Amino acid sequence: MIGIPVRLKTAVSLVLLGLLTLLAGVGQLTFWAPAETVTASAPGDAKAAPLTVINQSVLTHKGGPTKISVKGDGNFVLAVGRPDDVDAWVGKTAHNSVNGVSEDGKSLQVAGTDGEATAPSPAGSDLWVETENANGQLDYTFTPPASGNWSLLLATDGTKPAPSSVSVTFPNDATMPWAVPLIVIGAILILAGAALPFVNRFIRGRGKGPRPSDPADGGKTNESTEVDNGTSGEDTKKITGGGSALRVSVVAAAVAAALVGGTAAGAQASDTPSPSGSPSASPSETSGAPSAPVLVDAQLKRILEQVASAVAAGDAARDAAKLAPRVDGAELQVRTQNYKIRSQVATHEARMPVRSSKLLGSVVTTQRTWPRTVIAVTQGDGNVVPQVLTLVQASPRENYKLKSASPLQPGTSFPAIPLGGTQQVAAADKSGLQYSGTEALAALGDRLTKADSAFKDKLVEGTNSPYIADVLDYQASTVKAGANGNFTFTHTPTPADTAVFRTSDGGAVVVGKLDFDFTSKPKADGDTLTVDKAAAVLAGGDSTKVGLVQTFAESVAVYIPPAGSTAPMKLVAAVRGLVGANFK
Repeated sequence: MIGIPVRLKTAVSLVLLGLLTLLAGVGQLTFWAPAETVTASAPGDAKAAPLTVINQSVLTHKGGPTKISVKGDGNFVLAVGRPDDVDAWVGKTAHNSVNGVSEDGKSLQVAGTDGEATAPSPAGSDLWVETENANGQLDYTFTPPASGNWSLLLATDGTKPAPSSVSVTFPNDATMPWAVPLIVIGAILILAGAALPFVNRFIRGRGKGPRPSDPADGGKTNESTEVDNGTSGEDTKKITGGGSALRVSVVAAAVAAALVGGTAAGAQASDTPSPSGSPSASPSETSGAPSAPVLVDAQLKRILEQVASAVAAGDAARDAAKLAPRVDGAELQVRTQNYKIRSQVATHEARMPVRSSKLLGSVVTTQRTWPRTVIAVTQGDGNVVPQVLTLVQASPRENYKLKSASPLQPGTSFPAIPLGGTQQVAAADKSGLQYSGTEALAALGDRLTKADSAFKDKLVEGTNSPYIADVLDYQASTVKAGANGNFTFTHTPTPADTAVFRTSDGGAVVVGKLDFDFTSKPKADGDTLTVDKAAAVLAGGDSTKVGLVQTFAESVAVYIPPAGSTAPMKLVAAVRGLVGANFK
């Protein structure tokens, strides 16, 4: 009768031990589990500065933050930009940089940089992909607006201290590696305890019948032996049954130990820390992603809307001052003079309106130095044909300004540009091209000046494109009609306005400006030349006995085939506008 109590006690012990182990494992996944997030805060002793930068190392820590909390006095702005753009905008201004997270994950690592005490307000800068305005406090969830690296800039108005109370919440990667092993072990122990009585019965059943070691008399043993051992045969069997229970317990424990070892080893393998820091970044990523385009689509569209709005305001009021924030160079000159002429000559044609949509195409450079030039091809209300808009950002703290707006030549397609940004090459660089950008514009100048130009068959326009033919015809008819005058015409490229971009076929498109000077002189002393109404407004008179120089700004775009191609260069876009007239 001893075996049954022993087996039951063993079974109950295994079940109780299994339940405790199971509960311990479940507890590690529930009420003992670590928090899902961890928050790191900037120390409160940082020196006040007009700017605070949160670097990419913080934004990529543990896969990126789930929330960034910022507290400041009054109004402030949070701006998102490429790391090199943020650094360029900060420049020499004093600032605090949030560079990383402490090893215990509770503190942000902040470094201060001395410098200029103030900066312009970063609000409204074209460098930022997106901005958030706040008053007192901002809870912000960072989502990368595009591939590559990013940084955040915090500032008030550039003169007051920027917010320095920053906390960043990250996903908590702390784990409970013993949770699953404990659950598995507990389940095994419970099953082993529950199965123990049935295993023993099975063993006893298999033990019935004569064994090879029994005497030939069918299992009867010598009574004196039984008396000497102090036990009966029945008791001997009971004790044997207890031994079976012990063996089952040992087997269960061995299996559990093996499973624990295997699971723990797996847990250790999965929890082995990876090398510190993020994966090795390519040189392009660590230096601010030079291969990334200088604008993402959202930026370009926002810039175009602001440019179109400024031009519309200026055109409506015929006020060049309204153009100044977003228009510069040839386009500012042409529109300014156009407003002046139209104020006195009602029949003078207005400039083509500038539209931000429909955006038909763009040329966005991957050149991350300044000045930066981008091109947009748009067509909206009032645009009979698409227009090629050239915009330039002179420096990090300046916004893009429209330098030229020229109509795409009828029947001409704008060259295809690689997706994701294209390479900008130096104006004099001829690598892989029939001509450099400088040579192409010089060829166009010669082509527009001479009817018999050496480039007549090397630089052409589309069948329906009228620009070259119209210019040559205008010059020829002027000479023919001006019997008492001598006339000269020159078309000279201005190097500072030349920009060249690679096209998808290995060629290039060059945009630029030519100064078209039209000089008139009387043939003989005393002869009088009549001045065109538009030129008369700018020159201050409608006739001259000394001569007149009229200057037109010609905004153009030319396609250059790749080296080895037999195709000629092609005029893609062109327009001219009167910008000056002087007696001499």
